[in-house]
Amino acid sequence: MTASQSQPYRMSFSVGGLMLNESLILVETYQLGEQWADARERLLGQGVSALPKLASQTRALREVYDRISHLSDHERHYLLTEADRSEQQAMIWLSVCRSYRFIHEFAVEVINERYQSWRLELGHEVFDRFLTEKAENDPGLAKLSPTTCAKLRQVLFRILREAGLLSVEGRIQPVWLSGRMKRLIEESNPADLRVFPGNGG
Repeated sequence: MTASQSQPYRMSFSVGGLMLNESLILVETYQLGEQWADARERLLGQGVSALPKLASQTRALREVYDRISHLSDHERHYLLTEADRSEQQAMIWLSVCRSYRFIHEFAVEVINERYQSWRLELGHEVFDRFLTEKAENDPGLAKLSPTTCAKLRQVLFRILREAGLLSVEGRIQPVWLSGRMKRLIEESNPADLRVFPGNGG
């Protein structure tokens, strides 16, 4: 389920932040293997009132639907029935990392490594340097405009704050996971624990 190095970089996370509340709503209605176009029509037909202006938010909600499809049935069940708010944030962060190879690599290669070496400050220049390094070997990233890069940076840092990985002062924070949640993640892919500072090597 983890975004692999064979996948192209999808940078469509720029449409919004963590979108936790929207994710929880869609997890409740998620149907395994359903395509977003079909899901959207079904949700519109059901008149899901908790998703205001659904038609105008199609792009963002399509991204949310894609993210939750990267969670296992057991993880989605835990998300809705057992997880507290902080673990809901962590589970959706996991779905984000699995959906976007760039964010997964940033979490493992930058956030986790900096946390382990106690370099907790995470400034914008860290993102800019990471993106530049990745763009050296990826034509798609190399073509991104400065405006797009700034937008991606803004949204990623917003996601990090909303997921609890980054303090308002811009410092990396550890993420506490219960034993139950750790076991669920390990059942899917033990390496995914590395996207959570303070969990996994």
